[in-house]
Amino acid sequence: MKILISNDDGYQAPGIVALYEALKDLAEVEVVAPEHNNSAKSNALTLHSPLYVHTAANGFRYINGTPADCVHIALTGLLGYRPDLVVSGINNGANMGDDTIYSGTVGAAMEGYLFGIPAIAFSQTEKGWAHLDTAAQKAAQLVAQLLPSVGEAAQRGEPWLLNVNIPNRPANEIRGFKVARLGRRHAAEQVISQTNPRGDTMYWIGGAGPAKDDTEGTDFHAVAQGYATITPLQVDLTDHDRLPYWAPTAAHLSQPVESAGVPDGVPQAGASA
Repeated sequence: MKILISNDDGYQAPGIVALYEALKDLAEVEVVAPEHNNSAKSNALTLHSPLYVHTAANGFRYINGTPADCVHIALTGLLGYRPDLVVSGINNGANMGDDTIYSGTVGAAMEGYLFGIPAIAFSQTEKGWAHLDTAAQKAAQLVAQLLPSVGEAAQRGEPWLLNVNIPNRPANEIRGFKVARLGRRHAAEQVISQTNPRGDTMYWIGGAGPAKDDTEGTDFHAVAQGYATITPLQVDLTDHDRLPYWAPTAAHLSQPVESAGVPDGVPQAGASA
């Protein structure tokens, strides 16, 4: 079995080193990761500047690009083979709820998933790497459980994408794994503005907002109870329940111009859904 590891914290981050050490005895493992921290880069690809691959002293390869760049380049020519599993992390901080939309850790795993390869994104729920050895151990346990099935899933054309968050706790305080849905966060905190030495105003994106939906069944709730969470993700962003709602609008816009007038029941621009 072959595993590709990437992350968004950079190839020198303690999380990716710990993950490599935990998985290297389970399969043939290679690391292709960003040169620098690329947190919150989501699925971004670099299209307008060249990318370079370098090899570190420990054998890790690193690229001057995003997490998705790293996995994309690895899968489209760098490796020369198709890995059985793509693993991203271990991230320095949680990727729960709305975080997954922005997460470079999830973006790296999702890039593998988009190529039809099962993928997992691992994160610790708090920054600082406390109890990283336990998080790596839990990651290895899950990967070992799933490895026998990854080849079959890929062959069937049914890859899966898992988002895993592990509390920063010692092993005896983690109650196990629990499957959970994504919670929700409140809007981010206010932007931070400062003046640079030349008198120009510069802005820093504010921190993530607190949990808005952390009810039972969410990743926020399960982590607070001491569980490592497993959330299966999908890429389809279609609001399937609202497709019938917008059908009259499309039908009206498809009529000849002379049939102006808005029929009853057609949503107006800016109307609340």
